[in-house]
Amino acid sequence: MDLTRLAASDALPLTCTREGTCCHGKEVRINPWELACLAAARGQQPGAFRAAATDHGVMLRFDGAKGWQGLRACSQYDPAARGCRAWPGRPLACRLYPLGRERRADGPPHYVHQGRSFPCLAGCPGVAQLPALRVDDYLRGQGTAAGEAVQDAYLELMQDLAEGAFVIAFDSGLARRDAGFLKRWQAMAGLDHRRRAAALGAWHDHLTLPGLPPDDGPAFAARHRQELQQRAQAEFSRLGEPRALAEASATMLGLALQCAAGIGADGAAAARTWVARAESMLG
Repeated sequence: MDLTRLAASDALPLTCTREGTCCHGKEVRINPWELACLAAARGQQPGAFRAAATDHGVMLRFDGAKGWQGLRACSQYDPAARGCRAWPGRPLACRLYPLGRERRADGPPHYVHQGRSFPCLAGCPGVAQLPALRVDDYLRGQGTAAGEAVQDAYLELMQDLAEGAFVIAFDSGLARRDAGFLKRWQAMAGLDHRRRAAALGAWHDHLTLPGLPPDDGPAFAARHRQELQQRAQAEFSRLGEPRALAEASATMLGLALQCAAGIGADGAAAARTWVARAESMLG
């Protein structure tokens, strides 16, 4: 994908024309905090919102009326008002748009846009006549700081969950007794997010519906991480039979991959890395 990397001081035509084109035909990933925020903005319980407006809790549905270029609108788009029904709780992807955010392990995040020309010009050419904004001013105006902190926290949680799969497989001695656990990992990695949600069962609810108040994003993510770790410790620490341990390790890997789906991480690449690491540890 061709990307243009931006500096904080770059000025772009980021003033919105409110045409609603960006609310059609997109893929908006959501993490558990964003799901809770969206539900609160709509005055709904998170479980009801997940069922009505999301694809298994990891992305918003785009099943609204057809609009710009015949594309389906986001489930939260109001065509009459040309706006978002859940605007106060909109997720980071919507706050950033048309920008994207790249996070590398070796440094601070970078902001980008797709292509060499500014993407809004195609759908909203009138934006070129509106005031240009510096990237950092635009981000402050959109209130992205909390969402970015939460996104990073869920990236860390994804890595924690994957590490939990390794702990169950290797620290328990399972890997020495039955290397077949890798087949379960590979099977879990081969599922899409819908089938993986079904395979995870109640654990998928624990991941996407923690039942925490969304007021403070970083606190929400920290509490959720703690509760998942405690739940896994309580449920899996007493297991000793190889089959049960293999299922537990695959569940942890599945949770990591489902978490990756909600934050837009490359779960397939991560799964390949994790499986390769396990294979190397087996010798």
